[in-house]
Amino acid sequence: MKKSCGFLLILVILLLAAAGTVFAGAAKQEAGGDWKPNKPIHIIVPWGAGGSTDQVTRVTAAELEKALGVRIVIDNQPGASGSTGTKNCMDAVKDGYTWTAGAAVDLATYQTTGMLQTNIKNDWDIFLTVGNVGVIGVNADSKYQTFDQLLADFKANPGQIGVATAGNTSSGHVNIEMVRKYTGIEYKHVTYDGGNPAVTAVVAGEVLVTSQLAVEQANMIRGGKIRPLAVLTETDLDLDGYGKIPSVKQWIPDFKLGPNYFGIFIPKGVPQEAISTLNKIWAEKIMTSQEIQKYARENGAVFAPSAGVTAQDKAYEFYQPVAWLYYEGGKAVVSPDTVGIPRP
Repeated sequence: MKKSCGFLLILVILLLAAAGTVFAGAAKQEAGGDWKPNKPIHIIVPWGAGGSTDQVTRVTAAELEKALGVRIVIDNQPGASGSTGTKNCMDAVKDGYTWTAGAAVDLATYQTTGMLQTNIKNDWDIFLTVGNVGVIGVNADSKYQTFDQLLADFKANPGQIGVATAGNTSSGHVNIEMVRKYTGIEYKHVTYDGGNPAVTAVVAGEVLVTSQLAVEQANMIRGGKIRPLAVLTETDLDLDGYGKIPSVKQWIPDFKLGPNYFGIFIPKGVPQEAISTLNKIWAEKIMTSQEIQKYARENGAVFAPSAGVTAQDKAYEFYQPVAWLYYEGGKAVVSPDTVGIPRP
C-alpha cells in the first residue's frame, strides 16, 4: 500500500512539474515574443511595384527576414486605392502568415469612404516605419518654374490641369486635396495603379503635375526629369543628391499637414505570440535599423518606427484631419464621427 501511495505521489509531482513547464513556456512566449514561423510570410502590398509602399516594405521585409529567419514574400495586388489587396489580407487565414502594408491613413479611412468595413483601431495591429511627405512636382520640360506659377494656372484654368496620383484616398490624392482646401483650386484628377506609375506618367508627359510622395519622385528629381516646386511640410526638405525643396508655407502660410505614416498591418485574430514577437523585433531591430534610416535619408522620408499604442496615436494625428477633409469635400459616404473619428 505504501509503495502504491508513493508511486501516486511521485506521479502527481511529475504532472504538476510538467504543467508548470507548459505554463511557464506559454507565459514566456506571450511576454517575450518567441514565435518561430516555419514557412514563408506573405506581405500583400496593395499598390503597384516601385511605389512608396512597395519601396519601404521591401526594405523592412529584408530586416524582418534576418530577425525571423524565414523568407518574406512581397505580393503586389494593386487596385481600388489599395482596398483590393487589403481585403484579401482580411479574408486570409488568421495564422500570422499573411500581412499587408501601406499608409495608415488609407487603412483608417476605408470605412468612411465606403470601400471596406474595417476599423484601424479595433481590427488591426499596426507597425510603422517611416513618415512620408508630399511634393508638388512637374515635368521638367513644363513652363512651371515656381509653385505660385502653377497655382495661378490652376486658378485661370479650373478643372483643366491634370494631376497624376495613385487614385482616390492615395497619398497623392490627399496632398492635392489639401492644396485645394487651402487655395480653392480645381484640378483634373488622373489616377494610376500606384505612385510609381503616376510619377512615370509625369516624366513621359502624359500629365504635367503630380502630388505623390518625395520617396516616389526622388530618383526622377535627382535625374532632372521632374522639377519639384514645393514640399507639403512646414519646413524645407533637403533631398540627398538634389538640394533644398521649398516648403509650401512660403506660398500658403496657414498650410498644416504632418507626416503620412507608413508601415505593416496585421489583422486581429492571429496568434498573440506572433504579435508579441513583432513588438519585440520592432523595439530591438526596426527602431535602430540602419537600412531603414538610410532609405529615409536618401528618399526624403522621416525615420519614425513605432508599434502598439504609440503607432496608433501617430497614425491618428494624420488620418483624423484627412478623414474630415474627405467628408467635407464630398468624397466620403460615412461621417467620420460615426466610426470613432471626431471632428478636429
